Amino acid sequence: MKNYQFIPLLITNRCSDTIWPAISTQNGTGPKSTGFELKAGISQNLTVDTNWNGRVWGRTNCTFDTKGVGSCRTGDCAGHLECSATGAAATLAEFNLPAYKDKSFYDISLVDGYNLPLAIRAIFDTSDPTKIWPKANESNPSCVGGVQGLAPIGFNPYANNKQQFLGTSSSDPLPFDNKTSTKDISSWCPSDLLIKSAQEGKNNPQFKPCLSACSKTGSKYFCCTQDYNTPKKCGSNYYSRAAKKVCPDAYSFAYDDDTSTFSVPTGAGFEVIFCPGGRSTLSPTTT
Repeated sequence: MKNYQFIPLLITNRCSDTIWPAISTQNGTGPKSTGFELKAGISQNLTVDTNWNGRVWGRTNCTFDTKGVGSCRTGDCAGHLECSATGAAATLAEFNLPAYKDKSFYDISLVDGYNLPLAIRAIFDTSDPTKIWPKANESNPSCVGGVQGLAPIGFNPYANNKQQFLGTSSSDPLPFDNKTSTKDISSWCPSDLLIKSAQEGKNNPQFKPCLSACSKTGSKYFCCTQDYNTPKKCGSNYYSRAAKKVCPDAYSFAYDDDTSTFSVPTGAGFEVIFCPGGRSTLSPTTT
């Protein structure tokens, strides 16, 4: 049996402009760098320990001085390049690697809001005979809640059989949402939760970052806290229902577990892909 101590964490920017990925660690040992600039088309290789529990998100429209002090339009970390807490209105990739019985759990979360399309690709060590890895189409969720990179309805990346998408092929295709229109994607965020549109580059479409009802109001009802901190007392709300329509595989509120949590055997690595293109994937229960 292999001794998995260091887990690869690859951060990839497929957006058309520079982003500033951020990483926070709740428990365990995370990467040495917790925030950095990542230009379009570039990947950053990091490692975490198997005990890591943390989050990854992207920041947009940032300006920092030589000391790493500045600000970002979305996902800001209290004005610092290196992060210690999650910024509001950010699409999150969440990981709990030592979760339970030799399994690592992960998800895409819109609980704090949405700013960038995001996908998670699990990376398997197929040379390890002791591991039974799941199929790629059961372990690689994607949330495309903006028009940048959105494929048309009927999206099929496997047309020539040799083509791959998020580690999958025609033999194990991902289930995509092929009902949501471009109009739906561009207008899903409730108007009272919209952050003023930000422009990504000169020739790119505007994206519309969206606060969640929890991050906007801090309400115990929307945040599932205090006397609302149980699944029976805290259900979906107007924001979470809108978010779930465009990103069925993502967490939309605190107790959205059934269709939003993914697991793989401990030892898998992960790639977090910003602006993966294509369309959002569908939860197994909705296909």
